[in-house]
Amino acid sequence: KVLPGPRQKFRAFAFAAMTQQVHPVAPCESSPNAKMKEKAAQIRKSFQRPKFWVMGFGWCLAACAGAANVIAFKSWNLYASHVTGSTSAMAFRLEGYHQGEYGSESLKEASLLVFSFLCGAYACGLLIDKNQVHFMGKAFYGLALILNSSLLVVAAFIPGRLLPVCLVAAACGLQNAMCTSHFGAIIRTTHLTGTVTDIGSTLGRISMIYLRKGCRCSKLNDVERAEVGVDARKLAVLFGLWSFYFMGGLFGVYMENIIPGPPQRALLLPATFTGSVGLFYMACRQILKDYIKKLERERFEADLKEAHDVLAHMGNRLQDLERNDQSVVELDEEMGHMIEALHEVE
Repeated sequence: KVLPGPRQKFRAFAFAAMTQQVHPVAPCESSPNAKMKEKAAQIRKSFQRPKFWVMGFGWCLAACAGAANVIAFKSWNLYASHVTGSTSAMAFRLEGYHQGEYGSESLKEASLLVFSFLCGAYACGLLIDKNQVHFMGKAFYGLALILNSSLLVVAAFIPGRLLPVCLVAAACGLQNAMCTSHFGAIIRTTHLTGTVTDIGSTLGRISMIYLRKGCRCSKLNDVERAEVGVDARKLAVLFGLWSFYFMGGLFGVYMENIIPGPPQRALLLPATFTGSVGLFYMACRQILKDYIKKLERERFEADLKEAHDVLAHMGNRLQDLERNDQSVVELDEEMGHMIEALHEVE
């Protein structure tokens, strides 16, 4: 949606440049090297690391969730964001209830924790109807963050055991649903089972690629280098989520011992962060929208200029090819650069 004029102009220019020189280019396009470069470009396109401010925001939310979960366990001996464990507890408590080993209270706790998490995610779906981070749309990100903060504040002061931990679970469900997927990377900020699974599988893929090549980088071809690069960018996102969740939990434990009053008062710390970000977003939404549009426009113009330069250089190489058949190898490399630039702009 940014600069539709130059985009259409670029597509027309690229089409003309490729169709006018179809006979000289055809042999190079069918070469194995060109096919490998094109496949490598498609692999790189399959995943793009989120912008740093998006990653930073997701990591901070993971730290808040880690702190809230630890504080909930310290205060009420219940984990707020462990839906898998709560679901298993439902089955376990149900069997114990039928055998007369447990009362209905423990079964109600596990059921309400799962239901509260579900309600929080449901509320997020009502407020944010996109499955991708899109701050320039009409989604109520600020309202969702303020609602998350409000749930934590109420949980910090309300008496009892089951109700406050259910409020924390609802806040975790709301937060977890805010960041679902971004540029192909699944981002969950309140639990780490999937994150650690992805880290392990990604490390295994990278290790197998290097083992097949005798652990020597020089033997990697273009496709393998692209696969390693994509997996390395995924690891940066995933390991950051794990690290910030861990540091948030550690921070929550220490703050729970420092802050006077009941342990749940420490929930005010993550509540302060999410509430502040929500208020800032609602107050400065239009400024942020214009700033993000400017960044996207500058990035697109830079990609467009690079693609124009590559195509122009390609035209010169095609002219040289008519006079010198020895430049076929160099032309093949230029074709790879052109294909990669076209994928980036697209």
